[in-house]
This record gives sequence, C-alpha cells and structure tokens, in this order.
Amino acid sequence: MLDYDKIDIIKSRRKTLAIEIKPGGRVVVKAPASVFDRTVKAFVDEHEGWILKHLEKMRQREESRPPEPLLSDGDIQRLADEAMRVIPGRCRYYADLLGVSYGRITIRNQVTRWGSCTRDGNLNFNCLLMLTPPEVIDSVVVHELCHRLEMNHSKRFYAHVLSVFPDYKKWDKWLKDNGDGIMRRMTG
Repeated sequence: MLDYDKIDIIKSRRKTLAIEIKPGGRVVVKAPASVFDRTVKAFVDEHEGWILKHLEKMRQREESRPPEPLLSDGDIQRLADEAMRVIPGRCRYYADLLGVSYGRITIRNQVTRWGSCTRDGNLNFNCLLMLTPPEVIDSVVVHELCHRLEMNHSKRFYAHVLSVFPDYKKWDKWLKDNGDGIMRRMTG
C-alpha cells in the first residue's frame, strides 16, 4: 500500500502527468499546474501496481549491491574538474551533429539529476557522470542537447536522440539500473 504522505508532487508548466521513482525509493509525481489534487491522486491510484513493482525492484537491487564508499569533498572536486575537461568537448561534438547551439555549461554535484537544459539553452551536468562509462556521458549530453530541439520527451524528441546516438536506450537503461548507487555516494 502506498503512503501518500511520502509522494512528492511537483506542478509545473508541463502538459501531462508522470510518475518517477527516484533513488532511495522516493516517488515523484509531475503534473500540470492546472490539474486538481484529486486528479493527481486518481492517477497515482491507477498506477499503484506499477509504482509498487518498481519500488520493490529498486529495493531488491539496492539490497543485492554492496554499498560503495562515500565520496569526499576532494573526490567530488576532482570529478567536477574532470567533467569540465570532458563534457564541453562532447557537447561541441554532438551539437554539431544535431545542428544546435547552447549557452553556458555548468558542472554540479547533484543527488537527483544527471543533466538539464534550461529554456535559454544553458546546460547543467552532474559531476558524478565521471563515474559512469563514456557512453553514458554521451547519452546524457545528447539527451540534454536534444532539448534544444524539443523541450519535452515526445516521440520527436527521442527520434532526434536516436538519430545521433542509436545506442541511447542501452546506456539510458545502464544509468537507470546503476545510477541510484552512484548518487548514494554523495556525502551530502
């Protein structure tokens, strides 16, 4: 049974409802600002089986994996420095392939996101990407750059992604399967 007090609801300018399971088993429901709370609750109720299945899957994955050591502030700084050396070049390469421009690149140490793209075209990336295979870094870079073409996750958006990175789904799955363990290494 779901505990509704432990579900985060984020309302924004988006057009659809979506459910996301975050590291540590946090459930986030993203909803358009105009949607009533009762509609969000009905949506969650309708998807309760899916949510519980994925929470259990995440719990089992976490229990089967030995904990990784926490990263020190120095480790995080080294990862951020490495990311600043690696990621801008990957952005230039894929931006040229996609025919897009972008603004500033910022490297952050976040515990919930791997990357983001602002409406102004500024790109943000998590320094923890340096702990993943190079293909995962490229998959996140391509994902964020494709938001310069589509600020959504529509079929057209993913068509752009796959046009320059055909293995995207494989590496996105790697990140979904392993990313929460990497995120848990942050010292806070």
